[in-house]
Amino acid sequence: MPEPVIIAQNLVKKYKDFAAVDGISFEVAPGESFGLLGPNGAGKSTTMRMVGAVSTRTSGDLSILGLDPNGYGPEIRSRLGVVPQSDNLDTELRVRENLLVYGRYFGLPRKQVAERADELLAFAQLEDKAKSKVDALSGGMKRRLTIARALINDPKILLLDEPTTGLDPQARHILWDRLFRLKEQGTTLLLTTHYMDEAEQLCDRLVVVDKGTIMAEGSPAELIRKHSSREVLEVRFGSERNAQVAEQIAGFGDRIEVLPDRILVYSGNGEREMERMTQAGLHPITSLVRRSSLEDVFLRLTGRTLIE
Repeated sequence: MPEPVIIAQNLVKKYKDFAAVDGISFEVAPGESFGLLGPNGAGKSTTMRMVGAVSTRTSGDLSILGLDPNGYGPEIRSRLGVVPQSDNLDTELRVRENLLVYGRYFGLPRKQVAERADELLAFAQLEDKAKSKVDALSGGMKRRLTIARALINDPKILLLDEPTTGLDPQARHILWDRLFRLKEQGTTLLLTTHYMDEAEQLCDRLVVVDKGTIMAEGSPAELIRKHSSREVLEVRFGSERNAQVAEQIAGFGDRIEVLPDRILVYSGNGEREMERMTQAGLHPITSLVRRSSLEDVFLRLTGRTLIE
């Protein structure tokens, strides 16, 4: 097995008495797409800053490409690509110029940077926007340009902090396609996200992080098998009847969750549970049988309470 390109052991980052990251451990293999999934404030971005060698850890061990970021920050950063949460493109420069100028920061020859810029514009599907002003781009185009810029130095690891936040569905799917192609080419991806479908689409493995600690780790399919059921039956009887009906079907499925607007029945066979309800004389206003998802796992592990 090849050596992991990222090794974190009991990683801790404290701000005075507050532990933003509280003893997490994980490894990322070369060419793997690894995700940090969690709610806002879970410690995902803080972890990314430590991996990106721009924030020192409080304690624990961290190795990036075989180097300790506390002592080899510049060397590590020169081999990383970073896509921040918010696009920080230079609006004074045109699209292609953003790539050319950024490439020069790495000390790359002008000819090499120019060739690389053209390759990346094609990769990001922005060839016809090369001479456009950045402000004239759509949100999805800006995001693709930010990713293209992060690839100018041909990085070994690409760090993506919530790469598709704020994008419409079409733009998100185009971006997913670009990232999947990078993975096929052997680039290691480390991404944070709070979009469950994104994690299922892009991640080979992931950790669910909450309050600075790891709640679960595995592939999306493994996490669903371990923490949820194969199917979920969603039924609505009306907000005033849901709690009452839940008592009548307490033995249905693997477990039942009562929400203000609906009841969730977790089961290996949702249609069977629906038949049992009908036989018991219970007829919901609406019903839906769906495949269990990473979102079910996420909400079970981190809760449904909104934390500001």
